[in-house]
Amino acid sequence: MKVHHYHFGKDGGAERFFVHLVNALARRGVEQTAVIRPNRLWRKDIEQSARLIESNFRNLSPDRLLLPIKVLSRARREKPDALFSWATRASRLMPNYKGCIKISRLGDYPTNLSYFKNTDVLVCNTPGIGEHVRRIGWTRGVEVISNFTNTERVTPISRASLDTPEGVPVVMSMGRFVARKGFALLTEAVAKLPGVYLWLAGDGEERETVEKLAADLRVLDRVRFLGWQKDTRPYLAAADVFVMPSSHEPLGNVILEAWAQEKPVVSSRSEGPSWFMQHGENGLLAEIGDVDGFSSAIERLINDSTLAGHVAAGGHETLMRQFSEEAVAGAYIELFKRKP
Repeated sequence: MKVHHYHFGKDGGAERFFVHLVNALARRGVEQTAVIRPNRLWRKDIEQSARLIESNFRNLSPDRLLLPIKVLSRARREKPDALFSWATRASRLMPNYKGCIKISRLGDYPTNLSYFKNTDVLVCNTPGIGEHVRRIGWTRGVEVISNFTNTERVTPISRASLDTPEGVPVVMSMGRFVARKGFALLTEAVAKLPGVYLWLAGDGEERETVEKLAADLRVLDRVRFLGWQKDTRPYLAAADVFVMPSSHEPLGNVILEAWAQEKPVVSSRSEGPSWFMQHGENGLLAEIGDVDGFSSAIERLINDSTLAGHVAAGGHETLMRQFSEEAVAGAYIELFKRKP
């Protein structure tokens, strides 16, 4: 089986899932070619699983004109079983090739369907996205196939390496430092909890803003900025509570990663978590933007080890039942077999 991927994402949860899926498909014998941006941090994590072609596919660049010709020519020459574009920008590259199924994967809610003119099937990673594309006029195929993550338990990183005392409660979050991820809100929530430390993994344009806020709130001594980490699992394993405070999150890959390390999770009631989380069963939910609500939920988990253990176990069970590699990779392979 052969698959050609088109992916122009940067660095974040969606890119981690791309890496997971490419490697999972390779383990199942799928031959893959992937067009990606140059100099991605995760390039080396897939170079053994796929032949890689690097391009920015930017406006006013030669590749904006030449790359569509090249990918169509490659499809005609290699006759893949599927062409697979990731999100809207890459879907513009989808060639008008009739020899196989053409799939566009959506991890968010599109506003414009014109990106998908050459797409046969939209794969949505939540039911809500699937309902949305139908509502705005999509009449071709829709499949809901969610994400999976690595479920291996790992050894925790030493807290001392992050200048964090043993025995103090540690809250962790991670992702791109953009406003919708809610890291400023989480910093305010933790500031209300004396003695609680906060670890933030990731980078982005809002990092300086969050650092300044932590300084203004006089909690900079309790906040650790970890930067972009290739493998966040040792940090998750060393934390006590994971929090996902986003104002908009179509799925929430980071929650799955925290569940893999059997950590209790607090999440906003954003789109994805509202689908697969049940308050008090596999996590605690707080209203979007509610600093006091997040602070209270974190405090409950820190002070009630029975509740923390219960929701951590519930989260891990949800992960293994609903978001396993076997189920997700198998669903994609069955889709690749489908005729256009």
